Amino acid sequence: MFDTLSDRLSAVFTTLRGKGRLSDADIDATAREIRIALLEADVALPVVKAFVGAIKERARGEEVSRALNPAQQVISIVNEELINVLGGETRRLRFAKQPPTVIMLAGLQGSGKTTLAGKLGLWLREQGHTPLLVAADLQRPNAVTQLQVVGSQAGVDVFAPEPGNGVGDPVDVARRAMIEAERTQHDIVVVDTAGRLGIDAELMAQAAAIRDAVDPDETLFVVDAMIGQDAVTTAQAFQDGVGFTGVVLTKLDGDARGGAALSVRYVTGEPIMFASTGEKLADFDVFHPERMASRILGMGDVLTLIEQAQKTFDEDEAERMAGKLASGSDFTLEDFLEQMQAIRRMGPISNLLGMMPGMGQLKDQINNIDDRDLDRTAAIIRGMTPGERRDPKIINGSRRARIARGSGVAVSEVNSLVDRFFEARKMMQQMAGGMGLPGARRSAKNRKKGKKGKGGRGPTPPKVRGGMPVLPPGALDQLPPGMKVPDLSKLNLPKGR
Repeated sequence: MFDTLSDRLSAVFTTLRGKGRLSDADIDATAREIRIALLEADVALPVVKAFVGAIKERARGEEVSRALNPAQQVISIVNEELINVLGGETRRLRFAKQPPTVIMLAGLQGSGKTTLAGKLGLWLREQGHTPLLVAADLQRPNAVTQLQVVGSQAGVDVFAPEPGNGVGDPVDVARRAMIEAERTQHDIVVVDTAGRLGIDAELMAQAAAIRDAVDPDETLFVVDAMIGQDAVTTAQAFQDGVGFTGVVLTKLDGDARGGAALSVRYVTGEPIMFASTGEKLADFDVFHPERMASRILGMGDVLTLIEQAQKTFDEDEAERMAGKLASGSDFTLEDFLEQMQAIRRMGPISNLLGMMPGMGQLKDQINNIDDRDLDRTAAIIRGMTPGERRDPKIINGSRRARIARGSGVAVSEVNSLVDRFFEARKMMQQMAGGMGLPGARRSAKNRKKGKKGKGGRGPTPPKVRGGMPVLPPGALDQLPPGMKVPDLSKLNLPKGR
């Protein structure tokens, strides 16, 4: 979504880093380039003016003139102002003191409200709630059926007493849904309302009537992040006609310029609360302004990457695997296949690599990564016997030919996989010793002397907290310019871990 904006800002910062001190002319030139980058990204003009004005004012202040590295200080200022434009702090849902909590969805037709209702329902269920989805969009053809399908996929209940397709009163459905939620003890009600292709009086009147009938605790305006400047106009119209307490951005995985994300929050004053980043129901999460700003500036998104890993990797399994990685020699092709499958569950490899700091310069290479290569690798490993996976050294020429025939690949691909596996395992041993992982150096010495580790059980695994290895002091000092060590206290980890 923000690739074009990220590329332009990266070019601006590259020019800045070549300067020892910044003159007023340098600051003006930088502000002009940032203004052009934002306008090309379809950011609303009032937002651009306020954003660039704040940067110029701060860049001429003492914090930059006295800095040892003025260019890095300017990057830090841009990051902070970008976070402010996006909302400053993460805004969480407000729950009713007396259940059920009512969440009403509003927006134009085609913005993705119905699919979002299923995503929100799944997210709430994973948070320990029992949501009830309400089919109050009785105008769009098959809207009720669509909500029932996504509700079934999300594993949440759907209240749909009317068939829709122009039949039924949506206000009456909303009232009956409140009674049904209390009777069935659902603690959250998500009301899916009708939209139009454009703003009209009938749409606003119906949405306002539903709002008055259910008295929602949260009214979320759902906006398509790909519509650019129109998102601001539509948001203002809904704010005046119905009112809303938060914004949800959909289709953030699209290839549009993404100006809506930077404009809606500033123009309406209401926070962006959630973001939908894909077609799957799981492609949905809380919107974090500081993380989005970090992505836009090419600094990665370490906290989200860690959260995704926490959801995917079991803590005990991660600790066991960390011990194998530290020893190197205990790591087998079976373990490699297991880890590869876990990584695939986290999402596309290109998305995961894009969250790592400093990967912006390798964007073209990352985009060329084909996840099907991992599928071919998995097929090769599955074509091996359990003994071959445990000890790849026994895979001779005839075995490689058999594996290639069974997995439908060339023998050269089997050879390449085995060779790369041995190289990777050797590198793991070297990295474990170089990073000072507990037991790694001792076990390396013991292997040279032909001795076993303590108690004959091999090297001591590294200490693991929450499924992530503990890095030595100073390991995070070499981050890209302008990048700070993420605040791990902001992690939204699953309960019970």
